[in-house]
Amino acid sequence: MIKRNPCITNIRAGYLFPEIARRRREYAASHPNAKIISLGVGNTTEPILPHIDQGLTEGARKLATVAGYSGYQDEGLPELREKISAVFYRGQFTAEEVFISDGAKCDIGRLQLLFGAGTPAAVQDPSYPVYVDGSVLIGAAGGWTGEGYAGITYLPCTMENGYFPDLSKLPENSLFYFCSPNNPTGAAASREQLTALVAVALKKGVIIVFDAAYAEYIRDPALPKTIFDIDGSRECAVEVNSFSKPAGFTGVRLGWTVVPLELKYAGGESVNKDWNRITGTVFNGASNIAQAGGLAALDGEGLKEIRQLSDFYLGNAKRIRDALNALGIVCVGGDNSPYIWARFPGRDSWDVFAEILEKCEVVTTPGSGFGPAGNSFIRFSAFGHRADVEEACSRLARLRA
Repeated sequence: MIKRNPCITNIRAGYLFPEIARRRREYAASHPNAKIISLGVGNTTEPILPHIDQGLTEGARKLATVAGYSGYQDEGLPELREKISAVFYRGQFTAEEVFISDGAKCDIGRLQLLFGAGTPAAVQDPSYPVYVDGSVLIGAAGGWTGEGYAGITYLPCTMENGYFPDLSKLPENSLFYFCSPNNPTGAAASREQLTALVAVALKKGVIIVFDAAYAEYIRDPALPKTIFDIDGSRECAVEVNSFSKPAGFTGVRLGWTVVPLELKYAGGESVNKDWNRITGTVFNGASNIAQAGGLAALDGEGLKEIRQLSDFYLGNAKRIRDALNALGIVCVGGDNSPYIWARFPGRDSWDVFAEILEKCEVVTTPGSGFGPAGNSFIRFSAFGHRADVEEACSRLARLRA
């Protein structure tokens, strides 16, 4: 028999969110009358709004007609690629630089395949687990050391440094995963910070994988929504984004990655051409129905609905943050992001998770699951029905006891 892939054996048992689900099930089994509310996993909860839903419905209907039927669209519908450039990037990219996908998380996994095992990886600490786990699965990192995975450079983002890393620690010729607004901390990088990041990346030969999945939650006009607002970024960055959180497409699955034509490897080869080859080899394109919904989301009425939906979740975030602040708990996020990062000094994240579950019957996310610097923090998610969020906020007062 063939042997198990050693990269899989290096992954820690129990991915963060399945582990949370397991602990929730155990609590529910031992407390059958519990009415548990989740402020944990970042899955949207509200219905897709009417205009965007009509786009999805019409897209499905057209497939039942000879004139409207379409098959594989590996890189995505040209009109959607052009629309994404026009709406989010002021038309600065051609359609061949915008690749439609089934979501940002899926694209991040395929980017690991693009750059391969020989490219060292660096991440914000804390960060979304797929950046690290994907690096381990591709063989770019080794096993768990107790303080992180071997071969991964963790750049702490703490309260003391304003949740922005020390860029002097960024390894040369590496892949750097950077998310803003950040998941889990909710912190959004300033123009000055991103300008510094691009300058260091250009100097050190780093390619930035910029995750902008929460960009539509930014309300401060001074904060950039894309790395491509920064001069020089076309030579050192790719950007992944998604319809999941702004349009409620977590179950529909639609995203995109921008790979500028100017982005080159050390030998001068085109990253864009290689990405085109990767997507054409291992991916047959996003659902044409989902892409029809994406087109509807990017017209005038659809953009109003995106704003309406993200405003709703930001309203939830404000309620959560206000409830925590009333308890004297220091937080970041919740203003330009649907996540609130709450600090519990000197305490283990899983212990705090257990206390909140037992006292409040509220599920959260332990910060340590996002990296070593996440210990003593809890991530609260604003994705929830308003009545549930308000009830959860009232229950959080029990933490005073």
